[in-house]
Amino acid sequence: MGKDTGKIRFKVKLLRPAEPKGATWAFFVLPAAASAKLPTRSMVTVDGTLEGQAFQATLAPDGEGSHWLKVEKALREAAGAAVGDTVALEIAPVDVEPEPRVPPDIRKALAEHPAAKAQWASLTPVARRDWIHWITSGKKAETRVKRIATACDMLASGKRRACCFDRSGMYSKGNMGAPVAAE
Repeated sequence: MGKDTGKIRFKVKLLRPAEPKGATWAFFVLPAAASAKLPTRSMVTVDGTLEGQAFQATLAPDGEGSHWLKVEKALREAAGAAVGDTVALEIAPVDVEPEPRVPPDIRKALAEHPAAKAQWASLTPVARRDWIHWITSGKKAETRVKRIATACDMLASGKRRACCFDRSGMYSKGNMGAPVAAE
């Protein structure tokens, strides 16, 4: 039996993150029943409405088997919603995942490694998004530099997936997860 990928409707409370202090964005964690209707436990792009205001966004895994979404101030205000409000959402997975934004340092490294760039071009948008997430999820600048070099080497050798990357966040809670809500 496959997952239902129709429209998913639910209500959820908008939360303010504890960090960074003074954040203007909000977030919410999908109820488990809503998340279970999505086709994957990993990142998934959805078309949706928040209090009737249309948006497209990529839900991130929360590391607990569900998903969460960062709600930028502009969307929250356009929807007439404030942090602490319970809001109505309707979401549905997109038919085709959009191309991810490639950070300039990764784009430059690929341009300098033709074999890696050729392999990159053959990947799906989801696979490219996974590579980008793996590269950018390191906490230190030197980790990112090392991962870019490693990624170019792995791609040039024909590798299609980032090594040891847990797309669900269930086994690597340090890399993925919803923010902690402010009190």
